[in-house]
Amino acid sequence: MKKQQAGFTLIELIIVIVILGILAATAMPRFADLSQDARVATLQGLQASIKSGATLAHAMQLARGLASNTTVTIEGSTTVTMSDGYPTAAQINNTLLGYSDDFGFAAGVFTKNGAPTPANCAVTYTASASGAFPVVQITSSGC
Repeated sequence: MKKQQAGFTLIELIIVIVILGILAATAMPRFADLSQDARVATLQGLQASIKSGATLAHAMQLARGLASNTTVTIEGSTTVTMSDGYPTAAQINNTLLGYSDDFGFAAGVFTKNGAPTPANCAVTYTASASGAFPVVQITSSGC
C-alpha cells in the first residue's frame, strides 16, 4: 500500500509565489500614494528657483551699481522692487516664469494648487534686513 502524499510540491509553491509577486507588483501602485512626494518635490524645485531669482536680481543690481532700495529691470521689461539688495516679498514672483499654473501667490507665499491644504503646502519667501540673503522656507504638512 502506498502512503498518500501530504502537502505541496516545490513546483507548486514556486508557482504560487510567482503569482503572488505578480499580483503584488500590479496592485502596489494603487496603494502607494506618491502624490504627496510629488508635491513636496515641486515645492523643493520652486524653493531653488526662488533662491536663484533672488540671487539673479541681486547680481543685476550690483552689476549696474544701483542703490540697495531701488527697482531692477529683468528680461528687458519686468521690474523688481528691491529692499536691502534683494527682491521684496511682494515682488519675488517677478523673478520667476511659469509658476502660475501650479501655484497661487500672495505677498511672498506660493501655495500649491490642488494640495489637500494649500496653506500648509507652500513656499514662503521672507526678505531679510541688512542685505542678508532672504529666507525661503517650505511648509509641507498639508501636501
